[in-house]
Amino acid sequence: MTTGSDLRENIYSEYGRDFQDSGDIFDPVAADRWGKAYDWYFRGWLPTDKAAVIGELAPGMGKMLYFLKVRGYTNLSAVDISPDQVRMARQVTDDVALGSALEWLAARKGRFDLLIALDLIEHFTRPEALEFLDLCYAALKPGGRLILQTPNGDSPFGLQHRYNDMTHEWCFNNNLLERLMRRSGFESIEGREMGPPPLGYSLKATARFMIWRVARALIQLVNIAEQGGPEPVLTRIFLMSGVRR
Repeated sequence: MTTGSDLRENIYSEYGRDFQDSGDIFDPVAADRWGKAYDWYFRGWLPTDKAAVIGELAPGMGKMLYFLKVRGYTNLSAVDISPDQVRMARQVTDDVALGSALEWLAARKGRFDLLIALDLIEHFTRPEALEFLDLCYAALKPGGRLILQTPNGDSPFGLQHRYNDMTHEWCFNNNLLERLMRRSGFESIEGREMGPPPLGYSLKATARFMIWRVARALIQLVNIAEQGGPEPVLTRIFLMSGVRR
């Protein structure tokens, strides 16, 4: 019989190859192209101090680490449970540990100015997700920030990402994740959509942004008709940020 831990070990052993279609060599051109949108998504959230202590949880193929490195951040570290993704991320920065994000955080209380976890929290069970948020809070310095990215249960298409990966345990929406972060002590909590950037990416992206705004307004009309008010976040993946007191 395959247990939950057996399943994770099986899937995560070659997660980059099997679920992310990654090769063996880091591609900086593709990473640059991917990262442009995050200049918009992360606006106002990144530290002004380039020596800020930044940790990434589950860096995958290293694209976010590369994004930060190119923008001048020098104090970067990360942890991932998948050996093939660790090998890839170490091509960006040496300080990438192989292991559990929960254990890694527990050993680093009060260390970080910023923690980033893209597409990770949905892989945890409910008890693990609560522990994860508590550990992130404890690992941050006062005033430090946590940024999460996860599939959106409020999106009409959110289930596409919810069921894209058999290791996804469940799905959040803006309301639930905000409440859980508040429970762990975070303040200044903000959810953001991850639609096409309006400017600075490409003309095609700008056109997509305009189309998305029209489609979003129509979806909100349905929400208003059904429940009397709009939903704050509608893209199929969304961001949530909170600050340690």
